[in-house]
Amino acid sequence: MTPVNAALWAAAILMGLQGSSSFPDSRVDLSSKNLPSVPRDLPRKAESIDLSCNHIQLLHGGDFKNTPLLRFLNISWNSLKDIDEETFLDTPLLKDLDLSHNGLRNLSGQQYLLHTENLLVLNLAFNKFLTMTLGSEFSSLVKLETLALGAQNISLGDFKNIAKVKLRTLTLSLENKPWSYTAGSLIDVQAQRLQIALTGSRILDHDLVADGLSLFAEVELMNLRSGFKDLSEQLIERVETFTSHLYLTNIYISWKDLTDSVNILLHTSITHLRISDVTMYNMPFQETNVTQTSKMKSFTAREAVVKDFFFSQEAVYNFFINMPVESLAMVEMPVIHMTCPKSHSPILQLDFSNCALSDSIFSRVEGEEILDCEKLDNVRKLNLVGNNLRSLQMLSKRVQYMKSLQHLDLSLNSLVYDGLLECFWPPNITNMTLSSNGLTGSVFKCLPKATENLDLQNNQVSVIPSSILKLGNLSSLNLNSNRLRDLPVCTGFPLLSELLLKSNSLHAPSVNKLESCPELKTLDVSYNPFTCTCALRSFISLGIKSKRRSHTGIKLLSWPKDYYCTYPEAVRDFSLKDISIPEVSCNVGLLAAAILGPAVIVMIAIVTLCHHLDVPWYMGMIWQWTRAKHRARMRQVRPEDLLGVEFHAFVSYSQHDADWVQNSLLPNLEGPAGGLQICHHEKSFVPGKTIIENIIACLEKSRRSVFVLSANFVKSEWCHYELYFASHQRLAWGPDSVVMVLLEPLPQYLIPSKYNQLKSMMARHTYLEWPQERAKHMLFWANLRAALQADLPNASVTHE
Repeated sequence: MTPVNAALWAAAILMGLQGSSSFPDSRVDLSSKNLPSVPRDLPRKAESIDLSCNHIQLLHGGDFKNTPLLRFLNISWNSLKDIDEETFLDTPLLKDLDLSHNGLRNLSGQQYLLHTENLLVLNLAFNKFLTMTLGSEFSSLVKLETLALGAQNISLGDFKNIAKVKLRTLTLSLENKPWSYTAGSLIDVQAQRLQIALTGSRILDHDLVADGLSLFAEVELMNLRSGFKDLSEQLIERVETFTSHLYLTNIYISWKDLTDSVNILLHTSITHLRISDVTMYNMPFQETNVTQTSKMKSFTAREAVVKDFFFSQEAVYNFFINMPVESLAMVEMPVIHMTCPKSHSPILQLDFSNCALSDSIFSRVEGEEILDCEKLDNVRKLNLVGNNLRSLQMLSKRVQYMKSLQHLDLSLNSLVYDGLLECFWPPNITNMTLSSNGLTGSVFKCLPKATENLDLQNNQVSVIPSSILKLGNLSSLNLNSNRLRDLPVCTGFPLLSELLLKSNSLHAPSVNKLESCPELKTLDVSYNPFTCTCALRSFISLGIKSKRRSHTGIKLLSWPKDYYCTYPEAVRDFSLKDISIPEVSCNVGLLAAAILGPAVIVMIAIVTLCHHLDVPWYMGMIWQWTRAKHRARMRQVRPEDLLGVEFHAFVSYSQHDADWVQNSLLPNLEGPAGGLQICHHEKSFVPGKTIIENIIACLEKSRRSVFVLSANFVKSEWCHYELYFASHQRLAWGPDSVVMVLLEPLPQYLIPSKYNQLKSMMARHTYLEWPQERAKHMLFWANLRAALQADLPNASVTHE
């Protein structure tokens, strides 16, 4: 496929892909399948069909009836001889048709074009057309933008049927056959650009070039191998041309022919010269002079190859850098150095992108001193994308004298800065692009102070240090694809209005830091590894607010579709807008209040209820009953120890409490109610014996002693004696031999000092309190009976 056809087809496909469907069957590739005809089973959804490099000779009506969505059709490199006029009746959307490299013979008989009124691109080059006479059917192609043709003879009036069609590009392929052109034949063509593509060793036709330079704003000469001298002479004859843009593509030229042609073009009215895909030979060993006055505004060289190995690179660089143009571009070339102009250069824009330039750019060595260029002081825009630049500080020195420099692009290099040496940027740089380098946070100490827009995406910035140069005019900062762990503060750039932090390492951005950015309007923190915990609540709130119509604060770009949780695992890949983190779980005070508040209320309620229901008393009584039962089971009393014991208990009380003892205590302990044998002085004292003897006798006959304590008890001398003797008996029977019943409250201060034993026993022993509420009496008696229960010897006791 020739460069012309390849370019046309690639451009068409590119245009089509922008609007074509993403379905797999929308693009059909049937090239090089040895097909003799168009297949009948083409997918109905096909939008792009490639049938190139087959053996198709005829196109019939109905070949494409099943592809109503067809937009792009390539049938180049077949053996087409005829096309039925109804072939494209069912493809109203067809935009691009490539019929090049076939056997079609008559440009006046392409009736099928009557049904292709929506065509934008038509390629009919490299067929067997003898004449260029276009039939009336071409007048229907009112939307056509690109037309490629080729014929052996081009005559006056051949293009009259497209006189009203406004083309973007007309391509004439001058095939390697006997060929003729009549001057003025292109006068009916309305096109922005004329492409003249040569094949083989064909030489440019003088009249064709003359018409091209007179009728078209842009002229592109392709595949030139010779004839440069004739072209130069023709250009000298025509100082003024209608053409403003001249393109030389895929040319093979000597250094002398190239520089001669350029010097001649500099004297013409052509304002833009672009040379691409150029192969140069016979390179110079000495300086080549370049014209110093010119109307040309821009010169571009792209993808140049040098055949020679030995030559003066400096001579080549000097020729281009000294050109009197406003814009100079040398891109995608193996340029390893660029020299400094010999005088003050008029160049305003320099583009050396995708070359091989090093840190020595624009400098020269004199003796042992490296001198930086001072002649490029008019340059406003410098593009050094994709070179071998390494030191940011060194580069600042190389451009320090470019006083007019405003736009500097240093992306896609290997730039680093260690922060040790001072930088020397010119004062007027406002737009700085440093993306895709190896820069860290120290770069903020080596930036032009007037910078307004700074692009640092795809670097190694993990933190913006506090000690940075103040960038008072900075309004836009791009830190996408770095290693930042948190939002930066804006102390160094108070006018910042746009901050881009996409694809960093931000887990929980500290929204409070944005308070230092009073002018910030746009923020992008999408595609970061967010940790959806309490620390992220403020940021989520910021995102939700930014989507409200009434919101006038910071706008969060790409919210919420590009913001997802990465941790915890339970919410991984959840959108941040769907995450709810309650404030109570994040605020320690609220959390404590939420937990302790109800707990305190419940405790108060329980305490109140217990107090109201005397639960502590009941619990105490149950505890004492349990202990009494346990002691009774655990204490092993030998039978011989119980010899002479007749009573379960001896009751000691004041005579003033006799009513309670007679009416309450005894009935609940003795007889059917209690089943206990109780000894008390009214019943068990033996007449004739002294009181002391009776007390001792009763204590000896009783397993335990019960003391009914009250204010009356502590006033009774006999009660004191009984307590005294019982305490001695306690040494033999153990601590559970004494049971105290508190009939009424008995504060310690009411107990006389001589009752030390009573105080001691009350302090060490649990006593039973007589409850005033009748409901508690039953439990009280059960406890008391349990405390007195014991197995007595079978002996009958007679009380007189």
